[in-house]
Amino acid sequence: METQYLREYSPALDRDMELKIYGHAGRPVLFIPCQNGRFFDFENFHMTDVWGPWIESGQVMVFSIDTIDQETWSNVDGDPGWRSWQHERWMRFIFDEIAPFIQDQARQRNGWGGNPGIIAFGCSLGATHAANLFFRRPDLFDGLLALSGIYTASYGWGGYMDERVYLNSPVDYLGGMPNDHPFIQEYNNHRGIIVVGQGPWEVPETTFQLKGICEQKGIGVWFDIWGCDVRHDWDWWYEQVRYHVPHLLE
Repeated sequence: METQYLREYSPALDRDMELKIYGHAGRPVLFIPCQNGRFFDFENFHMTDVWGPWIESGQVMVFSIDTIDQETWSNVDGDPGWRSWQHERWMRFIFDEIAPFIQDQARQRNGWGGNPGIIAFGCSLGATHAANLFFRRPDLFDGLLALSGIYTASYGWGGYMDERVYLNSPVDYLGGMPNDHPFIQEYNNHRGIIVVGQGPWEVPETTFQLKGICEQKGIGVWFDIWGCDVRHDWDWWYEQVRYHVPHLLE
C-alpha cells in the first residue's frame, strides 16, 4: 500500500499539522479520528486493513488528519466562546486547506478535471465531525460514512450556545433549515450513510433525532440502526465499514 506522510504549516491554526495519505488513486476519503485522536489512528487502529482492498485496488485514497479536540470538544473547563472559535478555526483548516489539497491530489492521481467530491468518514466523535462536514459543505463533501456519532454540540458545550456552536450542531442547524433550502437537493444528489448500534456505550438518541429531522426535510441520508448487541467499539466499526463501503462506491 502506497503511503505518504506530510507535515505542513496551517495558516488557519497557526501551527504545523500532520497528515498521512494511504493509496495511489481513487475517490478521496477524509478520515477524522475519534475524540482527541491523531492522524496515525487510521493505521494504528487497523482501519488500513479493513479499507485495504479498496485502497490497494485504486478505488479510494484515504487522507487521515489530526483533531484538536483537546482544545475544543473535550476542553469542558475552558471558556466556551473561545473553544467554539477554536473549533471553527479547525473547520476552516479543513475547508480552506485540507479539502483543496485533497481535491488537487485526486485530480493528479486520477487525471480528473473539476473539483472532485470527498467522502467524509469517522467513528464516534470523528463521525460527528464527518457528518458536520457533509452537511455544512455539500460543495466539497459528496459522501459520508458516520459510525456511532453524536449529532448535537451539547455533547461538548452543554447548554452553551453561540453562532459557532450552532454551526457545528447538525441537529440544531438541520432542524432550523427551511424545507426549500438548496442544500437539500445537494444532499440528495450525494450519498450519506449514518450508522449506530444500540448496545454497550452507544448513544443512539441523537441519531434517531437526526433521522426524524432528515425524514421531515426530505433528506435522503441512509440511517442504518444496528442491534442491541452492537457495541461502541472498533470491532463493530470494522464490520460496518466492510458492509457499507461498497454502497458508498456504487
